Amino acid sequence: MSDAAVKASGTPAAPVPDPGRWKALIFIALAQLMVVLDATIVNIALPSAQQDLGISDGNRQWVVTAYALAFGGLLLFGGRISDLWGRKRAFVIGLGGFAAASALGGAATNEAMMFGARALQGVFGALLAPAALSLLAVMFTDAKERAKAFGIYGAIAGGGGAVGLILGGFLTEYLDWRWTFFVNIPFAIVAAAGAYLVIREPEGGRNRNPLDIPGVLLSTLGLVALVYGFTRAESEGWSDSVTIGMFVASAVLLATFVIVESRVKAPLLPLRVITERNRGGIYLSLGLAIIGMFGLFLFLTYYLQIVQGYSPVKTGFAFLPMIAGMIVGSTQIGTRLMTRVAPRLLMGPGFLLAAVGMLLLTQLEIDSSYSALLLPAMLLLGLGMGTAFMPAMSLATQGVAPRDSGVASAMVNTSQQVGGAIGTALLNTIAASATTSYVADNIAGAGTRSEQQLVQLRGMVEGYTSAIWFAVGILLAASLIAFTFVNAGRPGSTPVASGDGEGAEDELPVPVVAH
Repeated sequence: MSDAAVKASGTPAAPVPDPGRWKALIFIALAQLMVVLDATIVNIALPSAQQDLGISDGNRQWVVTAYALAFGGLLLFGGRISDLWGRKRAFVIGLGGFAAASALGGAATNEAMMFGARALQGVFGALLAPAALSLLAVMFTDAKERAKAFGIYGAIAGGGGAVGLILGGFLTEYLDWRWTFFVNIPFAIVAAAGAYLVIREPEGGRNRNPLDIPGVLLSTLGLVALVYGFTRAESEGWSDSVTIGMFVASAVLLATFVIVESRVKAPLLPLRVITERNRGGIYLSLGLAIIGMFGLFLFLTYYLQIVQGYSPVKTGFAFLPMIAGMIVGSTQIGTRLMTRVAPRLLMGPGFLLAAVGMLLLTQLEIDSSYSALLLPAMLLLGLGMGTAFMPAMSLATQGVAPRDSGVASAMVNTSQQVGGAIGTALLNTIAASATTSYVADNIAGAGTRSEQQLVQLRGMVEGYTSAIWFAVGILLAASLIAFTFVNAGRPGSTPVASGDGEGAEDELPVPVVAH
């Protein structure tokens, strides 16, 4: 259709797709893999790093916590910065900073240097992660292409953590723990160079409004208090005064943040982004699903290494069926059905299938067979999560005005980060309590040392299965929320405005359907 015919018909011309978008996806996916890997790869190396650097047992949690606080607390700010600076620029700067922080961590000579490096990784990760997702959102606007791109992205987001366990095991066992940091550098250099040369960000998508400083301070402090509260609850208990104080402070700060955002002219997080029914449902269901998944990674890692006696490398390989399931669920099931069925018909059943896989793991015993129990459970978990993650990632940024795509992407990452902090603390506390109770009830009947050790191992497994029951319930809740809140139709069926209100002329030309 000619330009004149387009004008005469009143139909807006479809944007010309970026010819380098598929090459750009390679580098965006590589950067996402690096960030997701980092969440688990360091955990495998932590015992070795603790010994080398003389980090006390009381302080070792800060290797994980320093990263989580900076990353979780600054995600909204990072998303807004990418909208302000431009996503390509934020992406490249985030990669460069992450590489430099990784080099600092690998060269650490004491605990202070290590904690500082991890915090810096979190800072630049909070800039990088929203920029990566929002680049996909603005570069892939065709429904079928978007499904394929987000299928790849969803598989990496879901399975990258398990890949980190394998890579971390290899690097720690055969090289040195420092390589779990240094390995990020080539990832970052290749991704940054490729992004600089290939990515062509669409014009007119920046949000050049001045920064909402009160919103930045309130959201950052509120999220940091929330993540730290859950992290501290894991080590100090839920009744600890500082833990309670963190939760109270977080509630006050975040409530104040919402009030401020509803009144300022240029908010950090426009409330239209989260109050839209589909996006709100996605943020909530994703956060719940991540609670269950993070607990699973933690418990299965301990179960395989301590109870079953697996090496770090063997433990990593044991997670391969879950990775395979996520890749198939995301790139085959999710991608092929995304343009044919409504997203809730992928997300709801996906979380439900993952819950069935989790349910199988409630049958764990100290001598459970890997092939008979763990293998099918992890396959179901991977298939379910991969199928659900792909449409969730796509729909969370679909129909958002380009000027809001950074903060919308940041909310996806924030729900995952907060979900991870909650999952680790909540499920670990449940497991520890059940283990203590079991050992107290059964240790008296154990006369020999070997019998006492057997009671301890059975107590650990009892703790894991008790927590996994809670994870099953959480995944069922995620499925219910996806079925009830997410009511958009399949992409391409009935195009409507997203309802974002002002600035409707900036809407992405991606069809979303009526609610």
